[in-house]
Amino acid sequence: MPVTISRDVLFQYYRFSLYNSPFDAHDEGCAIDLYPDGERAPSPVAGEVVDTKTVQAPPKAYAAEHDHLILIDTGDTVARLLHVNPAVEPGETVAVGDDLGALVRAGFFAPWVPNHIHLGFRDPDANPYRASGSLPVDVAADVTPVFWDGTGTVVDGGETWARLDEPAHPAPGDSFVGIANDVGGDGSGILDGGLPHYSGGGLLGDDNAGAAALAGQHVGTADGRTVAWDDVAVLANGEPITGIALFCGRERFGAKLVGEDIDLARGDEVRVTIERGAAGDDST
Repeated sequence: MPVTISRDVLFQYYRFSLYNSPFDAHDEGCAIDLYPDGERAPSPVAGEVVDTKTVQAPPKAYAAEHDHLILIDTGDTVARLLHVNPAVEPGETVAVGDDLGALVRAGFFAPWVPNHIHLGFRDPDANPYRASGSLPVDVAADVTPVFWDGTGTVVDGGETWARLDEPAHPAPGDSFVGIANDVGGDGSGILDGGLPHYSGGGLLGDDNAGAAALAGQHVGTADGRTVAWDDVAVLANGEPITGIALFCGRERFGAKLVGEDIDLARGDEVRVTIERGAAGDDST
C-alpha cells in the first residue's frame, strides 16, 4: 500500500516531484522530493529520530562533499530523508514542520536541481539504509493540469536552466499545478520527471491514460502511473537541450528547460519542439 502525503504537509513546500530523478530510490514513484523555501528543512513527518548518518556524495564542483541520511520512526513506517544536515539527534521527537537542519546541495544533484528534501518510507522490518526498496508514495492534494503549447518567454534562469512564463499558474499559492498530459486534449493526468534525460517519468492523477504526450507530441507509454519515455530529443529554438524538468508547483510555474549550457537569456522568446529518435543520455 502507498504512503500518502497529506495536503497540509505538501503545502509547506513550493514544489514536489515523485519521478524527477535518475536514482533507483524514485523508481515507480517510491520517493518524493519536497522543495522548501529558504535554507532550512521543515519536517514532512512526525516521530522519533532513529539514526543519522553521513555519506560520501559524488564529487561535483558545485556541490558538497558529503550528504546526510535521517531516519525517523513514524509508527507505521520508517521515514528516510536525505539532503539535510541534521540538527536533530537519535532519540529526539519531531513534529511536522519542525526544523530538521540545513538543506545540503549534494553531489547527487544535477547542476540545474535546486535544494530539496528527499523522502521515502520503509516497512519497519525493512533495511532503511538501502537506497532502493521504499514503499510507493501518493499525494492527497489535487493537482490542476495546465496545457502547454511549447512556447514561452524566459523569465528566470542560469547557466544550466531557463524558466518560461508559460504555462502560467492560474492561482499562485492556492493549489499545485503541473503540465498536462496532452493526449486528445483532455488533460489525462500530470506529467512528472525529467524528459528525456532521466530513464522514465510519471503520470500523476490518471492511472489509465496509456500514453504520455507533451505539446502535441507522443513522448512515452504509461504503465499505471509510471511512464517509459520514447526515444526523443528536446530542442529550444532548434538547438538541442538536455530536456524539460517536469514537476508540480504551488507558487510560480512555467516550463523549466535544463542542460549543461543553456544559451537563453531573460526576455528571449522560445519555441520548444520534440523530435523522435534522438534521445540524449545524460543520467545525472
